[in-house]
Amino acid sequence: MDTITTYREIVKQVISDYAKLRPSHGNIRLDAIFDEMRDRYALMQVGWDRGKRVRGNLIYVIIENGKVIIEYDGMECGITQDLINKGILERDIVLAFLPDSQPVSVA
Repeated sequence: MDTITTYREIVKQVISDYAKLRPSHGNIRLDAIFDEMRDRYALMQVGWDRGKRVRGNLIYVIIENGKVIIEYDGMECGITQDLINKGILERDIVLAFLPDSQPVSVA
């Protein structure tokens, strides 16, 4: 398998694992969204909590030019280490939500 195909599978696996979690309160579902044609991957939350509508992005990742670009990471511990643990090289992960994004350097 080539690198991009491997990265796609890892990103989908990590997001799918998060989609299996259940919020501790409210009636909220987590939807994994995969657009392999454009290499866009997301985790959305949709539902109700305490009489208020809950909706929005929890994770948004794109793959572009051989890099896994984390556009948004709303998870408590973050997904970066999960991606690295599954086999994505640190140098191929970009945290786009930080100013002057550079590939990840985990110390």
